Amino acid sequence: MDIIGIIAEYNPFHNGHIYHINKIKELFPNSIIILVLNGYFLERGEISIESIESKTKLALENNVDIIVKLPFIFGSNSADTFSNAAIELLNELKINKLVFGSESNDIVLLKDLAKKQLDNEYNCDIKKCLKEGLNYPTALNKALNTNINTPNDLLGISYIKTILKNNYNIEPITIKRTNDYHDKESNNEIISATNIREKIKNNIDISKYVPNTNYINKIDYDLYFKLLKYKIINEDNLNKYLTVDEGIENRLKKVINECKTLDELINKTKTKRYTYNRINRMFIHILIGLTKEDKNKVSNNEYIRLLGFTNNGKKYINTIKKDTNIPIVSNLKNINSIIKDYEIKEYNTYNLLSKENILEFELSNKIIKSNND
Repeated sequence: MDIIGIIAEYNPFHNGHIYHINKIKELFPNSIIILVLNGYFLERGEISIESIESKTKLALENNVDIIVKLPFIFGSNSADTFSNAAIELLNELKINKLVFGSESNDIVLLKDLAKKQLDNEYNCDIKKCLKEGLNYPTALNKALNTNINTPNDLLGISYIKTILKNNYNIEPITIKRTNDYHDKESNNEIISATNIREKIKNNIDISKYVPNTNYINKIDYDLYFKLLKYKIINEDNLNKYLTVDEGIENRLKKVINECKTLDELINKTKTKRYTYNRINRMFIHILIGLTKEDKNKVSNNEYIRLLGFTNNGKKYINTIKKDTNIPIVSNLKNINSIIKDYEIKEYNTYNLLSKENILEFELSNKIIKSNND
């Protein structure tokens, strides 16, 4: 039996995600699909507009068999850290194939670029480009003499690097992405999550693009900015937080009182080196309080938090749970871990910003079950 791994954020869960899952079922009809799901604060520093509970239910309704959570301490981080942790979880769960969306749909090219990145010579070239003041994606393309700059392909390269570096017995497989990540205007049945979020912002009906609009959550960005502003003004040592580097804390301190909105703060903080995504991640780390010291204490997953499963998924979990190197759990009550500590900070902070009360789900430690086999 094929055990397929997928990694997703679902912000929000939309028709393109259904297409992705259905293509996997078409290619591997008797497979078990295991999803590593990112949480409330995402890899590009975005805040999720659907709760973990909602995304888990939607995934189960659409043929995913097992859903586990990617911890905040890894999921709110750069592509390589995000990928390392997600692939590690999937390897523990004994997948043999990883299927991800790709703009190029050229697995040979992506494998070649991943191998080059693992070469010390290319790493030295990338570091040299970074010292010139280039941001990481630009430095990467310059060092590798390529022009891969689309999000799914860049993540795909990070996935493959993790597989190669750890010698995991996992075959990476691509599915062609059907839309442009940067497009904010098209009205096809399948559009990007970016386009959907833009339509929500402009009060345009999105029922054509998502399976259930009732799961869309409203985030209070005004409150987010006020909490962040308070933290920046009153924290004496901002550079203790993850991703606050190279003196950027001085710029933050200098401009924070001039800024009335989050967008204004981003625009006054941005540099050639500090991209939009990197700044957003930095703000999340400051708000949650993720320190460099704590992150450095944790390099690997210490448990697998199970969010939901189908009957077939439950049977599969029962066959492997004694063979994993870390425990598979739903209840974090007896877990003693820095990772867990930041999970609690993550959901409590999100609950402040969210119109939906997510604490009932988070505190119940319940597994969402589905009979959709």
